[in-house]
Amino acid sequence: MHDMAERSEGGFAAYHATRRFGSLDGLRFLCIMAVLWHHAPVWTGLADPALILTRGFAGVDFFFVLSGFLITTLLVRERRAKGRFSLRGFYWRRFLRIVPLYFLIVTAVAAYYIGVKKEMQYLEFLPFYYLFLSNFLIGDIPLLAPTWSLSVEEQYYLVWPLLLLVLPRRWVLPALVLGVVLCLLAVTGSLAPLGIRAVSVGPLVFYMFNATYAPILIGSALAILLDDARGYAVLARVLGHRAAPLATFGLLLVLWQILPGNLIGWPNLVMHLSMAACLASIVIREDHVLRPVLAFRPVARVGEISYGIYLYHLIGLHVTNVALGTTPQAGLAADWAVFVVYTLVTIAISEVSFRTFEQAFLRLKRRPVGLVRAA
Repeated sequence: MHDMAERSEGGFAAYHATRRFGSLDGLRFLCIMAVLWHHAPVWTGLADPALILTRGFAGVDFFFVLSGFLITTLLVRERRAKGRFSLRGFYWRRFLRIVPLYFLIVTAVAAYYIGVKKEMQYLEFLPFYYLFLSNFLIGDIPLLAPTWSLSVEEQYYLVWPLLLLVLPRRWVLPALVLGVVLCLLAVTGSLAPLGIRAVSVGPLVFYMFNATYAPILIGSALAILLDDARGYAVLARVLGHRAAPLATFGLLLVLWQILPGNLIGWPNLVMHLSMAACLASIVIREDHVLRPVLAFRPVARVGEISYGIYLYHLIGLHVTNVALGTTPQAGLAADWAVFVVYTLVTIAISEVSFRTFEQAFLRLKRRPVGLVRAA
């Protein structure tokens, strides 16, 4: 028992000393490939696809879990090191990473459909993309449907650091658990008897079904648990073996096949907790068995530029379909060709974007900003 405690303590120190988790770009690769698969025509052309083939959308959920974990880890580590964290610095970094490319694509796509094609029905939607409220829109401008997840993340980024400022540390984890429970109750309609229902405002409908906050909160909870020596020790006993990622990722694949087709409610919670276990198993120790795969340079590079891939991928799909002249009845071979070509086209576009447009803004992250004292 003493031996186990010593190993846990040493692991905890190593975990805290890790400045960059070496497998996370590889995890981003898996997430973005799932998203690309989801929008490809391959599985939709099958008469009766296995459930696991229909779960590509869950790549976005995994991105949420990862985002909650990373953002919270960044903030709590900065607070520990300095007694406070830079609220302005956090917002500045998030702005530089997310907003320039997002605004560029929203503006370009809207200009094409509204300005060039004169599809004026989309005009009333446009302001809400810039306000990061597209997750509540009743419709979408074509090619901008994936932006709903960016809205969810921006809403989280706006609120969560402020809560960390005012909440005593002992209340943070209970608050996250309460948030997950409320999300679960809301999406299943359990709050309706209390009079909490959807509210419509113009083209917006505010209701929890369109606001998937639970996986981000679960990722944040994982960060809080791993930041505590006792929480780390508990999770390390279960997920700290080198081969643990094989078990956790294997479990997730099994769940994708056996969970109901409709994941809303408890099935979603089970999936998100499984994703958190996958994430924990690759950050608790850096020398896990999947590290060579997840850190493989081409894999990691796709993960590194995955934000751009996510925003560009429907454009890449549209360009590919037009270039290849594909139709819904083209057949399985043509569907696979579309998947391969549009994936390569999207990665190429995103690589150029990352090296030029995005890097111009990311270099500004070095600009110093002030600190805000935490509670």
